[in-house]
Amino acid sequence: MSAQLVLVPGLWMPGAAMGILGARLARHSYRVRVFGYRARAPYQANLETLARFADGQAFFVGHSLGGVLILDMLNRHPEVRAQAAVLLGAPVRGCLAGRRFGSASLGRWMMGASRELWEERAARWSRPTPLGVVAGTTPFGLGRMVSGRLPGLNDGVVRVDETTVDGMTARALVAQGHSMLILSGRVSELVHRFCSSGRFE
Repeated sequence: MSAQLVLVPGLWMPGAAMGILGARLARHSYRVRVFGYRARAPYQANLETLARFADGQAFFVGHSLGGVLILDMLNRHPEVRAQAAVLLGAPVRGCLAGRRFGSASLGRWMMGASRELWEERAARWSRPTPLGVVAGTTPFGLGRMVSGRLPGLNDGVVRVDETTVDGMTARALVAQGHSMLILSGRVSELVHRFCSSGRFE
């Protein structure tokens, strides 16, 4: 029986946005399922729904806010059987670009209940299950366009430092912008490699 792999898109991204990544991973015999959620719904409600979504043991792969959801859900729900998790450009320690964007009324409305997640916060992994992090280093994305230049290595929306999880197994840096992480063939191969071996090398 093929292994279940759950994909979780980022903020305001429809499930279909994960289609290319999902198709590439399905070629490796994963049974791919996409978890869709309402961006303006209470964060805790989305987290609890995700915890119920997986049908048995699964790999979890999330982009941007989807990665934050996965990290928080798996830390809070040890009964969910995760074989491995990979976070793609996930601002688990908050997001400077998000805070800048959220200072305007339109930004506050668009962020909905997730706005508080962009404040600086700690990020830890409390499981023995492998956790991989992929971060982009090409500063091209909405964050750069609406909130200006970001300090340090970043993907145009999320800074590499903001993807750091205490206790993560490994991190891979790729020369991609934020939205391109889910379209990149290299990223899909990194995800498959990590799910297969718990390593990116």
